[in-house]
Amino acid sequence: MASASSQPSLVVGFPSFDPGVPPCTASSASGIKGPMASEVLYASGMPIKKTGHRGVDSSGETTYKKTTSSALKGAIQLGITHTVGSLSTKPERDVLMQDFYVVESIFFPREGSKLTPAHHYNDFRFQTYAPVAFRYFRELFGIPPDDYLCSLCSEPLIELCSSGASGSLFYVSSDDDFIIKTVQHQEAEFLQKLLPGYYLNLNQNPRTLLPKFYGLYCVQAGGKNIRIVVMNNLLPRSVKMHTKYDLKGSTYKRRASQKEREKPLPTFKDLDFLQDIPDGLFLEADMYNALCKTLQRDCLVLQSFKIMDYSLLLSIHNIDDAQREPLSSDTLQVSVDTQRLTPQKVLYSTAMESIQGEARLGDTMETDDHTGGIPAQSSKGERLLLYIGIIDILQSYTFLKKLEHSWKALVHDGDTVSVHHPGFYAERFLRFMCNAVFKKISLKPSSFKKFGTGSSFSWHTGSNGNSCITYQPLVSEEHKAQVTTKAEVEPGVHLGRPDVLPQNPPLEEISEGS
Repeated sequence: MASASSQPSLVVGFPSFDPGVPPCTASSASGIKGPMASEVLYASGMPIKKTGHRGVDSSGETTYKKTTSSALKGAIQLGITHTVGSLSTKPERDVLMQDFYVVESIFFPREGSKLTPAHHYNDFRFQTYAPVAFRYFRELFGIPPDDYLCSLCSEPLIELCSSGASGSLFYVSSDDDFIIKTVQHQEAEFLQKLLPGYYLNLNQNPRTLLPKFYGLYCVQAGGKNIRIVVMNNLLPRSVKMHTKYDLKGSTYKRRASQKEREKPLPTFKDLDFLQDIPDGLFLEADMYNALCKTLQRDCLVLQSFKIMDYSLLLSIHNIDDAQREPLSSDTLQVSVDTQRLTPQKVLYSTAMESIQGEARLGDTMETDDHTGGIPAQSSKGERLLLYIGIIDILQSYTFLKKLEHSWKALVHDGDTVSVHHPGFYAERFLRFMCNAVFKKISLKPSSFKKFGTGSSFSWHTGSNGNSCITYQPLVSEEHKAQVTTKAEVEPGVHLGRPDVLPQNPPLEEISEGS
């Protein structure tokens, strides 16, 4: 019986996510959705704090839809191992339109079957969405099947402590290359509908700050569907992040809560940025132009898909602060954990690769630190590395979003709320990023190179003709004081005014000469 039920099945079209899964069991937690936190009773009778679908059981282990994190990680690794292995037996061919709507399903009984190994978790079913299309995406980013399997399945996945506002779970692969995130039903369905356009966009330009999706899967366990997406990892664990921001270009309720501020590494928001860094972050002119052109292109893509409410995740590593900090036990542990990490093998996965160069397969950007951070300076002359990417793109401008904007516009300035028409949202987002957040600076040719004896950002042209950066760390306060920056502040910037968003020229005016 087990082997018969284990035969893989193919579904074409937009299927229900629940074939073959028993009805959801009734519980006080089953109706809780979204970011609201509440206390629910598990079998032990102990009250458990719950955020969205994420909770903690009586033993202290994280759960998602009542499936423990360890069981979920095991199911993910078993499922990906099977689906990538079975895909390798299929011949390479062009991606067809119907490939975007195929769903493969395989049942994993606890005792094993002819197709699946025995395991110590409860029975579960694993679904793979658009396997041929995602194989193409992985090949485009230079990810061979063996590397994909080795990264995700050779060692246990690492659970990240922070969850999303909606209670999502995040895992990172042991080699730091991939992030696995749980997503809602609507987000998974929206991503599947986006795949044809996503395919077209990546073919035209794989260098983008948009999320790189490598796989979409669903684990069906305990009567619940747990949908996950595999993406590029924006924040390498080998680099200590000193500050982190989630920026939308909106001012309505865009300040981190007191609860968020109490976290070890809070995620601040737009008003916090304008208050903390009123002068913005300074980039060399070519880097600024490349970044803004990439953001402009990505915003136009998102607008064409009618996507809105996305954010720019900005994490800042302060090189000068890092060199002054004593080595704590936590720092030493991170150093030990990341010693075996190799440079990211995935193409176009770092911020630097996303905005610069025409890198091709086997021809990645040359940086000594291998983390792909974008070099920048603060208004005080501090040397920074920026790690950025556009996140939360699976929100379309639906009827409910229109209602939400209309309601918020009644009680607040409609132009400042985050929920808005996709065209207006893209325009405002780009203006904010390229005017208030990032600034272009005019420096003498040697200014970015010389930060002090023995330390430099060296700008040079690699053998392939691409611009490359070599960073050699060392800091000296007396030399840092010699660094002077002249900011070209765009008209309309209201420094120190968190209530006023900048006015900027239209999108099309950002060009090579700006």
